[in-house]
Amino acid sequence: MKNNPLPRLDTDDELRRRLLSYCRLKPGQIWHDPQGEHRVGCCELVGDSRPTLAIQDPPYNLVAFDVRNIAEYIQWCTLWVRNTHAVLADDASLYVWLGADQNHGFQPLADFMIMMRDEPFTPRSFITMRNQRGYGTQKNWMAVRQELLYYSKGLPIFNIQAEYTDIPKILRGYYKEVGGELTENLDRGKADTIRAGNVWVDIQQVFYRMGENVSGCYAQKPLKSIERIIRASSSPGDVVIDLFAHSGTTLLAAEILNRSCRTADVDPIFSEITIRRLEHYRRTGKLGWQNSNPFEREICHSEQIEESAKVRYASSKKLPVL
Repeated sequence: MKNNPLPRLDTDDELRRRLLSYCRLKPGQIWHDPQGEHRVGCCELVGDSRPTLAIQDPPYNLVAFDVRNIAEYIQWCTLWVRNTHAVLADDASLYVWLGADQNHGFQPLADFMIMMRDEPFTPRSFITMRNQRGYGTQKNWMAVRQELLYYSKGLPIFNIQAEYTDIPKILRGYYKEVGGELTENLDRGKADTIRAGNVWVDIQQVFYRMGENVSGCYAQKPLKSIERIIRASSSPGDVVIDLFAHSGTTLLAAEILNRSCRTADVDPIFSEITIRRLEHYRRTGKLGWQNSNPFEREICHSEQIEESAKVRYASSKKLPVL
């Protein structure tokens, strides 16, 4: 089985330089979907649409910048938060993925939450997505969570059916007397499954063996998590905006769920990956590039790039070069 992974594209300047010639967007340009549904910009995309939902996954001050201090990072966050508020419909939802570095005062999550108290959004929920694979040391609790903040503008819709999952009820307890008999929560209620609530335990984070994997993209969000957000906080035909396209997951979820997406990335490579992921899905029905990558065709026609990609991927994983 062929295996053509890419190293992290946000940290490999030499490979990025070689791939840029294959990107159809330059900074400031916008790609218009030939089918008229979506737009992808290599810019900070602020269009004339009135989205009812924004899903933002900004860099956690570790990737996109020469790490800024927390004050500079939060100041930058106020800019895209206010841009988001300006383009949203009067009744709309905002979801923000943001990490909490437990080695550095839980930055930037804690500071971002305090900043948002002064912004014109109403806080609604603090959601935790529980990873199945974690990381940690022998001297601390294993880190297995991803943080998702939910805010609203006005009175947006919330489709409660999107919360229902196929997770079986497994937690015992909450004893209560019903009809003279002492019962617990597994005996009560009509459903055999539980709602997702604000702790999601049924979503696998993306890793290289999954069909939706986009090699080269770091901290890719699972398609199922974005679909859950879109189902809960928008209706078919609505417009969804995402200012940090990265691997194109919001665009793909919008395509699958019959929404229009306005997404952008300041990096031409990730803008190109986003476009290619949509085209790849429409052409093949596949959600990503398991054992391959979005630039496979070009890399295979360039021995220099192919060798560079293999060496750099092996180096990043501390593997022997085959």
